[in-house]
Amino acid sequence: MPKIIRLELSEGQRSELKRVRDRDARAYMREKAAALLKIAEGQIASQVAASGLHKPHDPDVIYRWLREWEAQGVAGLVVKKGRGRKAAFSP
Repeated sequence: MPKIIRLELSEGQRSELKRVRDRDARAYMREKAAALLKIAEGQIASQVAASGLHKPHDPDVIYRWLREWEAQGVAGLVVKKGRGRKAAFSP
């Protein structure tokens, strides 16, 4: 049985996530905001991970997004500088 995590949003938080979901230039931010809004509406995070987004994700990814949101808000959802593959050589 999946662990049910509830996400309670204030009206301001909900409108901020909707703005990010609908208007942010970064596709990954729109996807993260959509996932959080679905969880706030009562969907189970593992179901959102499996079939609630454009492509399936590992449920642990969705849980990480939740933790980052709870810790820092929208700023926590932004991919940090230095993430990703590093260059094989110095240009």
